[in-house]
Amino acid sequence: MSLKFGLQQSTFSGGDPRGMYPALERIAVEAERVGFDSLWLMDHMMHPASTSSGAAPILEAWVTLGALAARTSRVRLGVMVASVPYRNPALLAKMGASLDVISGGRIIMGLGAGWVEREFNAYGWPFAPVGERMKMLEEATQIVLRMWTEEHPSFRGAHYAIQDAQCEPRPIQKPHPPIVIGGAGEKVTLRLVAKYAQMCNIFGDPATVRQKLDVLARHCEAERRDPATIVKTRLGRMLVARNEAELKRKLERYAPQGVGDGWSVIAGTPAQCAERCAQIVKAGADYLIFGFPDADTLEPLRLFMEEVAPQVERL
Repeated sequence: MSLKFGLQQSTFSGGDPRGMYPALERIAVEAERVGFDSLWLMDHMMHPASTSSGAAPILEAWVTLGALAARTSRVRLGVMVASVPYRNPALLAKMGASLDVISGGRIIMGLGAGWVEREFNAYGWPFAPVGERMKMLEEATQIVLRMWTEEHPSFRGAHYAIQDAQCEPRPIQKPHPPIVIGGAGEKVTLRLVAKYAQMCNIFGDPATVRQKLDVLARHCEAERRDPATIVKTRLGRMLVARNEAELKRKLERYAPQGVGDGWSVIAGTPAQCAERCAQIVKAGADYLIFGFPDADTLEPLRLFMEEVAPQVERL
C-alpha cells in the first residue's frame, strides 16, 4: 500500500466554548483540502493535560465526529482509540455503524482498553486491573464484529453479552469498517491485533517500531495470518517550521521544556522532519499520524503535506 498520513487533533481552543467547534471544523476542512487521509480525535472525557488546578477543554469524540462528517467528504474519521470500558460494546458498534452511514463509509473503528485511572474514577467507571480490561477489549471486539456482520448476533462472555441483537443499518463498508487496536503490549495487545484487527497503532522511535512489528509478525504466524494484511500506524506529535528561526520561536512557545528524545515530538524544518519520518517508515510503519500543537493556525497542515510528505515518500 502507499504511505498514508493522518492528523490527530488533541487540543481544543480555550476561551469561549462557542468558538471551540468552529475552530476544529476549520482544521478538519483544511486537513481534507491539503490531502490528509484521516482525522482522529481522542476518547477522553477529561483532557489528559488537565490538572487539579485547571481543566483543559475537550469535546466528546463521537458526537464531534458526527458533526465533522457533515462538513467533510473524503477524509476518513476515527477515534484513537475508543476506551471500551466507557461504553457498552453493542452501543459502540451501533454508534460506529451510524457514523459510517452518515459519513458515506469513512470510519475507522479504534478500540483500546483505557488507561487514565483518574478519569475512570471521576466518571464512575470501575478501573479494573489491566488483565481484566484486556479481556473486556477482546470481548468487545468480538461483539463489534458480530454486530456489523451478522443479522441477529448473540454473544456471551465473562464481561459482555448480546442476544439476538440487531444493528440496522449496518456499516456501508464491507465486510465491515477497519478496526485498529491501539497499544503495543507484546503479550496481549499485539496478539489481539493479529487475531482481529486490520490496523495497529504503536508509538516510539524506529527501533521500538521495528521491535513491536517483529512481535506482531510472530503473533500473525501463530494465527496463520499474513502480517502484510495489517496496516501499521504510528502515532506521534510534530512541530514543523519553514526555517531554523521560525523553529526556535515555535519551540519557545509550544515546547518550552524541550522535545525529549526527539521522537515523541518530531521538531524541525521540513527536510529534518521528513528524514525522521522516513526512518519510521523504514522501520515498518506505513501510516503516519501526527498531532500538531499549532494546528489551529492551519499553516503546519499545509507545510506538512506540501513539503514534508512528498520528501518522505522520496527518501
